[in-house]
Amino acid sequence: MAKITTKARNALPNALFALPEERKYPVDTRARAANAKSRASAQEAKGKLSEAKEHRIFAKADRVLGSGSKALKEDHS
Repeated sequence: MAKITTKARNALPNALFALPEERKYPVDTRARAANAKSRASAQEAKGKLSEAKEHRIFAKADRVLGSGSKALKEDHS
């Protein structure tokens, strides 16, 4: 996955973040959407992210990833 610069990240509209109100978990590309799911799972396992927010991140990332991620979504519901 290509790194995103601070300038490029700041230029992303809120709609391209899984948690737009916090501007966390960018999902502007398929790679970042997959990464958002991975990081959300890790943060929820550590107790640093609520299950509800994790589900919101998964839902937004799955929309970016398309139908190929349904199995992951079902495993995590």
